[in-house]
Amino acid sequence: MTINYNNRVFRPVNNTENSETSSETTFYYKQEGNILSAEYKGGQIIKGHLIGLVDDKGNIDMRYHQVNKAGELMTGTCKSTPETMENGGIRLLETWQWTSGDHSKGESIIEEVIA
Repeated sequence: MTINYNNRVFRPVNNTENSETSSETTFYYKQEGNILSAEYKGGQIIKGHLIGLVDDKGNIDMRYHQVNKAGELMTGTCKSTPETMENGGIRLLETWQWTSGDHSKGESIIEEVIA
Protein backbone atom coordinates (compact mmCIF):
# COMPACT_ATOMS: atom_id res chain seq x y z
CA MET A 1 0.00 0.00 0.00
CA THR A 2 1.42 3.33 -1.05
CA ILE A 3 0.85 6.23 1.33
CA ASN A 4 0.25 9.71 -0.01
CA TYR A 5 0.89 12.41 2.59
CA ASN A 6 -0.56 15.27 0.54
CA ASN A 7 -2.73 17.67 2.58
CA ARG A 8 -2.32 15.68 5.81
CA VAL A 9 -1.77 17.52 9.09
CA PHE A 10 0.35 16.09 11.94
CA ARG A 11 1.10 16.96 15.57
CA PRO A 12 3.73 15.49 17.91
CA VAL A 13 2.47 13.21 20.70
CA ASN A 14 5.85 12.12 22.12
CA ASN A 15 9.40 13.54 21.95
CA THR A 16 12.80 13.16 23.53
CA GLU A 17 13.86 16.18 25.62
CA ASN A 18 16.26 17.58 23.01
CA SER A 19 13.43 18.18 20.53
CA GLU A 20 12.09 21.67 19.83
CA THR A 21 8.68 20.38 18.70
CA SER A 22 5.76 19.93 21.10
CA SER A 23 2.03 19.26 21.06
CA GLU A 24 1.69 22.92 20.03
CA THR A 25 3.64 22.30 16.80
CA THR A 26 1.59 21.64 13.66
CA PHE A 27 3.00 20.14 10.44
CA TYR A 28 1.24 20.72 7.10
CA TYR A 29 2.38 18.03 4.63
CA LYS A 30 2.36 18.24 0.82
CA GLN A 31 3.44 15.52 -1.60
CA GLU A 32 4.10 15.52 -5.35
CA GLY A 33 5.21 12.14 -6.70
CA ASN A 34 7.70 10.82 -4.15
CA ILE A 35 8.75 14.32 -3.00
CA LEU A 36 7.39 15.38 0.38
CA SER A 37 7.50 18.90 1.79
CA ALA A 38 5.97 20.55 4.81
CA GLU A 39 5.73 23.82 6.66
CA TYR A 40 5.44 23.75 10.43
CA LYS A 41 5.23 26.11 13.39
CA GLY A 42 4.07 26.33 16.98
CA GLY A 43 5.48 26.06 20.47
CA GLN A 44 9.21 26.86 20.40
CA ILE A 45 9.26 26.99 16.58
CA ILE A 46 8.48 30.25 14.77
CA LYS A 47 8.78 28.73 11.30
CA GLY A 48 10.09 25.47 9.87
CA HIS A 49 10.30 23.58 6.60
CA LEU A 50 11.12 20.02 5.68
CA ILE A 51 11.77 18.22 2.42
CA GLY A 52 12.04 14.51 1.92
CA LEU A 53 11.64 11.47 -0.25
CA VAL A 54 8.92 8.86 0.29
CA ASP A 55 9.62 5.22 -0.64
CA ASP A 56 7.07 2.66 -1.82
CA LYS A 57 6.32 1.61 1.80
CA GLY A 58 5.64 5.18 2.95
CA ASN A 59 8.97 5.59 4.77
CA ILE A 60 10.30 9.15 4.67
CA ASP A 61 13.93 10.29 4.51
CA MET A 62 13.92 14.03 5.18
CA ARG A 63 15.93 17.11 6.03
CA TYR A 64 14.53 19.97 8.09
CA HIS A 65 15.38 23.52 9.10
CA GLN A 66 13.62 25.82 11.53
CA VAL A 67 13.92 29.10 13.40
CA ASN A 68 13.18 28.83 17.12
CA LYS A 69 11.98 31.49 19.58
CA ALA A 70 15.60 32.13 20.60
CA GLY A 71 16.20 33.31 17.01
CA GLU A 72 18.44 30.33 16.19
CA LEU A 73 18.46 28.54 12.84
CA MET A 74 18.40 24.80 13.56
CA THR A 75 18.84 21.97 11.03
CA GLY A 76 18.62 18.21 11.03
CA THR A 77 17.86 14.90 9.39
CA CYS A 78 14.97 12.53 10.11
CA LYS A 79 13.75 9.10 9.08
CA SER A 80 10.05 8.36 9.58
CA THR A 81 8.27 4.99 9.52
CA PRO A 82 4.45 4.99 9.14
CA GLU A 83 1.86 3.01 11.08
CA THR A 84 -1.91 3.04 10.59
CA MET A 85 -3.86 4.08 13.69
CA GLU A 86 -7.23 2.60 14.72
CA ASN A 87 -9.01 5.72 13.43
CA GLY A 88 -7.44 5.23 9.98
CA GLY A 89 -4.96 8.09 10.40
CA ILE A 90 -1.20 7.81 10.12
CA ARG A 91 1.29 7.70 12.98
CA LEU A 92 4.94 8.40 12.14
CA LEU A 93 7.72 6.90 14.27
CA GLU A 94 10.70 9.20 13.81
CA THR A 95 14.42 8.98 14.51
CA TRP A 96 16.33 12.20 13.96
CA GLN A 97 19.59 14.01 14.51
CA TRP A 98 20.46 17.67 14.69
CA THR A 99 23.04 18.78 12.10
CA SER A 100 23.43 22.04 14.03
CA GLY A 101 23.80 22.82 17.73
CA ASP A 102 24.93 19.81 19.76
CA HIS A 103 24.33 17.25 16.96
CA SER A 104 22.36 15.09 19.41
CA LYS A 105 19.92 12.38 18.32
CA GLY A 106 16.31 11.88 19.32
CA GLU A 107 13.02 10.15 18.67
CA SER A 108 9.54 11.52 18.13
CA ILE A 109 6.07 10.23 17.39
CA ILE A 110 3.71 12.41 15.38
CA GLU A 111 0.11 11.57 14.58
CA GLU A 112 -2.25 12.72 11.86
CA VAL A 113 -4.91 15.17 13.00
CA ILE A 114 -8.26 13.70 11.92
CA ALA A 115 -10.96 16.33 11.47
